Amino acid sequence: MTAASDPLGPVERWLTLWVGLAMLAGLAIGAVAPGLVQAVAGAEIASINLVVAVLIWAMVYPMMVNVDLGAVAGVARQPRGLLITLAVNWLIKPFTMALLAVLFFDHVFAPWIAPEDAQQYIAGLILLGAAPCTAMVFVWSQLVRGDATYTLVQVSVNDVIMVVAFAPIVALLLGVTDIAVPWHTLVLATILYVVLPLAAGLLTRRALRAPARIAAFSARVKPWSMIGLVATVAILFALQGRTILDRPGIIALIAVPILIQSYLIFAIAYGAARAMRVPHRIAAPCGLIGTSNFFELAVAVAISLFGLNSGAALATVVGVLVEVPVMLSLVALANRTRTRWPEERR
Repeated sequence: MTAASDPLGPVERWLTLWVGLAMLAGLAIGAVAPGLVQAVAGAEIASINLVVAVLIWAMVYPMMVNVDLGAVAGVARQPRGLLITLAVNWLIKPFTMALLAVLFFDHVFAPWIAPEDAQQYIAGLILLGAAPCTAMVFVWSQLVRGDATYTLVQVSVNDVIMVVAFAPIVALLLGVTDIAVPWHTLVLATILYVVLPLAAGLLTRRALRAPARIAAFSARVKPWSMIGLVATVAILFALQGRTILDRPGIIALIAVPILIQSYLIFAIAYGAARAMRVPHRIAAPCGLIGTSNFFELAVAVAISLFGLNSGAALATVVGVLVEVPVMLSLVALANRTRTRWPEERR
């Protein structure tokens, strides 16, 4: 890949714009067609909203097609990068996000937010922190000229761990913050939005076999991921319209701990990679993987656990809103500091 090449398609490049427009559209729909919105909200079976479930699958499945478990064997040539990624994603990130959420919403922002609302926002931020990124990592990795194969290994291992670790970590952190955890719904959501899409992605790869056919199929279904996301955001904001219009500042308040968490986690992962002499083509994706979130999963589980019109769901959507500009700023930082790595010096 050349430095001038650009892996961002029009949807990814302007994701923040599309999400912003979806928010406005949702507010408008909620105001002019409240009956339609309530009908969508009522389409539930076992706490799973059927409309949103279809949209979440549209988001997640294209990402899982990219997961190649066979690439995991390649980790032996550079294990330090994977160890940093796993340590940050599963031993640091969920807990720092929970700490920041509690700090801000139980203390710093307490004078302006009702306690019951604060607990909902904390729950949403915990879900963001416990869901490491998948598909968008490939975009960030390409922008920093990362090792594509190694990035695939990192994502594949993360997805496998997510199958068994996501639900217990979320339950632990929600319990610590005194939020009731409907375990059956959490497990069901994990199976529906992680296990089954991963299995479907692996079966698809097996059926297609040839790498060229897999890549072509992935390119065809990729746009549906962002389409599903934008549609879900519109639904969420249609239901949250009254709260948002009455208190628009809540979006900015939720964004504060997300922004702090993003730059903190990048500093930890990127700094650790530099200290451990991990090559830049692996070090840069290490920092970006830990920083980015699997916001599609966070949105889905927030809806399943707390409902479409919950503060938790709103908090995960704010994560979507800030994701792209934050990640692009970190991509720029990684590229500017490339020469600090010995193998990159001329």
